Order: sequence, then C-alpha cells, then structure tokens
Amino acid sequence: MKHLLSTHQLDRTQAIAILDTAAQMAATQDREVRKLPTLRGKTVVNLFFEDSTRTRISFEAAAKRLSADVINFSAKGSSVSKGESLKDTALTLQAMGADAVVVRHWASGAAQRLATSGWIHASVVNAGDGTHQHPTQALLDAFTIRRHLCAEPAGAGLDGLTVGIVGDVLHSRVARSNVALLTTLGARVVLVAPPTLVPVGVQTWPVEVVHTLDQALEAYPLDALMMLRVQRERMTGGGAAFFPSPEEYARLYGLDATRLARLGEHAIVMHPGPMNRGLEISAAAADSPRSVIVEQVANGVAVRMAVLYLLLAGEEGAQ
Repeated sequence: MKHLLSTHQLDRTQAIAILDTAAQMAATQDREVRKLPTLRGKTVVNLFFEDSTRTRISFEAAAKRLSADVINFSAKGSSVSKGESLKDTALTLQAMGADAVVVRHWASGAAQRLATSGWIHASVVNAGDGTHQHPTQALLDAFTIRRHLCAEPAGAGLDGLTVGIVGDVLHSRVARSNVALLTTLGARVVLVAPPTLVPVGVQTWPVEVVHTLDQALEAYPLDALMMLRVQRERMTGGGAAFFPSPEEYARLYGLDATRLARLGEHAIVMHPGPMNRGLEISAAAADSPRSVIVEQVANGVAVRMAVLYLLLAGEEGAQ
C-alpha cells in the first residue's frame, strides 16, 4: 500500500492488519521511553489547508514517536493563501525530500489528486478532504470499538456488533469513512439523522436509516453510539436550512442522560471531536464512564503510528 486515501480501498485483511499494528504501537506507549527508531531518516510533512489542531498534533506525535522528522505546513499565511497552486506546493515538498505527506483540504478529492498527479513521489495520507473521507479517524474509531467490545481483539473484526452513527451524516467525512470500514469489518451500521441531513443515494449504502434517536434506541441493540458534530461551518444559513433550531435538534437527536441510560450496560459513547456540548451531546453523556471520547484521541496516535509505519517502513519493515 503506497497511499491511504479512503477506507473504501481497504479490504478486511488490510484493515485488521492496521488495527493489529496499532495495538502493538499502543503497547509501546506505556513504556518509559515511548520513541521507536523505525522511521529515523524519513520526513513527514503535515500539509493542512483546513484548521484542525487535534488531527495535526496527532499525526505530528505519531511521526515523532517513530523518530521521523516532521514539517508542519499551514496554508494560512503561506504562499498558498497568496495563490500558489496545489501543484506548486507539491513540487516544493518533492524538492524538500518529503517521504510522506499528510494532507487535509477543504476540497473533496484533493488527496487523491495529490497522490495520482505525478507531482510528488511521497506516500499520501488523507487527513480529511471536504465532505468525502477521513480514513484514520474511522480506523481509530474501529480500534476503540474493538478494544472495548471484542474479548480477544488481536486479529478480530467487528462481527456481530451494531454501531449507531447519529447526526449530520450529509456533511460528515467521518460518517462516510466509518460506514465503509465498519461494514468491511463485519459490523451492522445504523444511521440516525433528520431527512435533511441524510445524503442522496443513501439507500445504496450498506446501512439502515432511522430518523430519531429514540427510534434507534428502541429498535436496535446498539453496542456503540457515535455522535457526530453538527458542522455549522459546512451548512448554508448557519444550519437553519437543515433543522428548525439547535433546541429542536438537541431534543430529537441529542444524547442526554436519559437516553444514555437506555443503552446496554456494555455500550460505549463516541465522538470524533470537537464537541458541541449541549447540542449533539450533553455534558453528562460526554463525561460519563461510558464515554471513550478522550481515549479515542490517545488511540488516534497509535493508529496513525501504524499507518505511517506500514506506508514508510516498506515490506521488510511490515514483516
């Protein structure tokens, strides 16, 4: 595997290999010395055309813990904001000797363009492109679910588990990435969203769709509940075109203490962050013992270490 652009490109064997490698990486992070020499001499560039402190820091920590050199390149305030094209930026990174480029871009398909253009020979990791894909987020979500809900995680898929994904599916690259990966790993996926926030063509996805959270809690034995952030910045009219009001959204789709109590005792609560507390999730739910939201952040470093390792260490290293 040269690039990681989408969860659609991963078959079950590849996905489990990444999760198993991430488990090995996570185990090294409990040691006194957490740094590994695996990618010494390699250069990883974080190329971010969109703000995301959480994802950038996670990739930076992952690369540094593998002893790679890291260059952070923010498009804001750079020559890119003055009109430099993606091609010119890529050629610059190629001249600098980048071995991997972690790219986040506001345009869907930007990572694919970078990987297949011939402008750059580095491995490309998609850290989020428009409303399209965010594969490492889906991998860390699957890793977290597997760790909590599979008795023997090593080598396991997510067979027999039911995962609810709640909220703004229409604008969510996290939802799209998770649907592909979770179903590849054998999970049943239920989307919960108002009709206005369900993508056109969702009937062709390998999912079931319901339109209120109460309906989902009543009809399905949910093992994990993933609350999506309401992405007001991606909506026109501040979200008013998609639901009547924040209060109405919270009433029908928000996870509060009452709905939390209706989940099975083993079920976990997830969120890709950052959270809109009081909108899609209450403080009581976010801070409850069932919440694995903080753990997702830690697991993200291990998963991204695994991805960078498998892309850059080569077949010999992977073996």
